[in-house]
Amino acid sequence: MKKAIITGCTGQDGSYLAEFLLQRGYEVHGFKRRSSSLNTERIDHLYRDLHEPTQFIPHFADLGDGSSLATLLYEIRPDEVYNLAAQSHVKVSFEIPEYTADIVGTGTLRILEAIRRTGVQCRFYQASSSEMFGSSPPPQNETTALHPRSPYACSKTFAHNITVNYRESYGFHASNGILFNHESPRRGETFVTRKITRAVARIKHGIQSTLYLGNLEARRDWGYAPDYVRAMWLMLQQDAPGDYVVGTGEAHTVREFVEAAFSYVGLDWKDHVVIDPHYFRPAEVDFLQADATKARRVLGWEPTTSFRQLVRIMVEADLQDIGQRVRGGFEQIGAGAHV
Repeated sequence: MKKAIITGCTGQDGSYLAEFLLQRGYEVHGFKRRSSSLNTERIDHLYRDLHEPTQFIPHFADLGDGSSLATLLYEIRPDEVYNLAAQSHVKVSFEIPEYTADIVGTGTLRILEAIRRTGVQCRFYQASSSEMFGSSPPPQNETTALHPRSPYACSKTFAHNITVNYRESYGFHASNGILFNHESPRRGETFVTRKITRAVARIKHGIQSTLYLGNLEARRDWGYAPDYVRAMWLMLQQDAPGDYVVGTGEAHTVREFVEAAFSYVGLDWKDHVVIDPHYFRPAEVDFLQADATKARRVLGWEPTTSFRQLVRIMVEADLQDIGQRVRGGFEQIGAGAHV
């Protein structure tokens, strides 16, 4: 039985990847940061009491604590390590840049050093980001110049480059997945796509009237998260490590996402959306669009979900969830309107 470590197992990608690996017979060790607030809803269905046989084993660990990473790595001795943990909100990274750099950038270095110092033989996946391309013109591929435009993107750029450095310096089977935007009903509610679909559901149920957004003209290449974790796994199944851009090859504006989400429930977005400069970034990234030719050719990877299918999946999930909350008396008028 193969063993895998997933850092950030409670996040959107971590939860989907855990499911994916468990379906393939892996023993999965999920690393999560200790918090006084429970944040395990995405993986609760995978958890079993420690006294019961299970192939999903959670651990407390932190990318800011190299000793905990090294200790667990040595004890578990995984075949594969997927580093998905991060402070991943671009706008928030401008507000807490030092923390973002420490966890996203130096945190990756801590894991790589732990692998080197313990001598554990494993394959390593680093979750790089399309945000690293910043203002470089689209379409972007593995050879496109990196021009990061946020503390988050700068931190991801360091993590990406240090992964390449350890691959070249120490012969690590270490791969970077440069993933473009990928969404799902498990996306955090402060990310723009989920913020939109959540608001659409609340407005449709009559408990919210206004959605505040920033730049509607930003263009992104949006895909479906479960497709993208399959690409992560495929990278670590290759004989040789490498870096891969993963995306659909299509770009849509935030405005298009808004229009599609509101029209799905029969509403006119112009009656509900207000532009608030508070949500503008200090340095905007205008246009990201993937050229995933290499991933298609080498990995045999293809996206399975279209843009409109993605919007429908997310809106339907939030409509169902909000509907249940309303019926249970958990949602109140006005709550979350300014998130």
